[in-house]
Amino acid sequence: MNYLIGIILTIIALMISVALHELGHMIPAKKFGVYVPQYMVGFGPTIYSKQVGDTEYGVKAILLGGYVRLAGMFGPAPEGTPLVNRKGQITYAEEARQASLAELPPGKEHQAFYKLSVPKKLTVMLGGPVVNLLMSIVIFAVIIMGFGINTPTTTLANVPQCIGTQSNSCTEDAPASPAYEAGLRGGDTVVAWNGVQTNSWDDVVAAINEAGTESVPVAVERDGQVKNFEVAAVDFDGRPVAGIQSQIAPVRGGIDDVASISWQTFAGTAKIILALPQAVWNVGEQLFTDQPRDPNSVLSIVGVGRIAGEVSSQGDGITITDRAIMLLSLWASLNMALFVFNLIPLPPLDGGHVAGAIWEGLRRTFNRVTGRPDPGPADTARLVPLTQVVFVLLLAMTILLIAADIFDPISLL
Repeated sequence: MNYLIGIILTIIALMISVALHELGHMIPAKKFGVYVPQYMVGFGPTIYSKQVGDTEYGVKAILLGGYVRLAGMFGPAPEGTPLVNRKGQITYAEEARQASLAELPPGKEHQAFYKLSVPKKLTVMLGGPVVNLLMSIVIFAVIIMGFGINTPTTTLANVPQCIGTQSNSCTEDAPASPAYEAGLRGGDTVVAWNGVQTNSWDDVVAAINEAGTESVPVAVERDGQVKNFEVAAVDFDGRPVAGIQSQIAPVRGGIDDVASISWQTFAGTAKIILALPQAVWNVGEQLFTDQPRDPNSVLSIVGVGRIAGEVSSQGDGITITDRAIMLLSLWASLNMALFVFNLIPLPPLDGGHVAGAIWEGLRRTFNRVTGRPDPGPADTARLVPLTQVVFVLLLAMTILLIAADIFDPISLL
């Protein structure tokens, strides 16, 4: 049951992210006067819809995405542009222009998207990805500032008698713990090590490394009282080891911690996206050969749902809070992935439309500076063949990743 709940929660989280992403496009578009005939969550047959003003709002059967239709994405062809190919057939670009303009009812021609200024086009097209970025940051803030992150603390979880083992029989490979022999015990909180105040576990580790194997004073708090000991770390695998283990506990962070984890997630996601073609190829090889699936390989939404299901069904030692944090972390990472992926400068992704608007702005600025006439809106309809190729590649990638996550899944267990 918990496994199923995890999958359902993932689908709900994805739909919330998609719905808000599309609102990020629609709200500024409407604000700027663009005619918006449809706002839909999902694909395929319509389950429910309602007409409100000029816009039909609805939910479709396949809950794996969504879209908002902005009428008049493509303007009329610039003067002199070929409208038919060598065979006398209408070009894909002209067909797209006519279909785009046909979405505008009589009297609404002035509400075409292509008539927006470049800054307004950028605002509309970046609105969706920016919403996902903000969602990711907010979710990380809830985790870090609300729940806290499991972090090693200065309180000792355990002080084993022998280093590297729970056995009480020490050997040359598992020498006696200096801290245990000195009198430190689990539950003690390290206050100072070699006279250095320890406010974090990193401070403790740094003080041990600084002291080396010399005998140094150690102050701990036990039962509300400070007790003093002498500990001489031993050389173990080429480093000084005192034989203590930190207690892991949730520690709440601040805005700087939220910024740090958000940046790390962005950088890591961007690195994955840049290597996406090779990563997808590797998944294909692993799926159709005997190669084991790389646990760090890319996932489809099916794989993310499976991971969420496993997180929700974790057994002993995993609290409801731990599950909530892990699921929220997945959701934050998913939103960051939507942000970065949609910035790829290829149509039909948002980044492709952003690139078209930037090109339009550069052309208009160049012509204005050089005293040339305004070239008008960029003829992005000419990119329709590229759009179709990219769409087919994205569809093929999605099918491949879903197949891999079904027949050769990655598991946490």
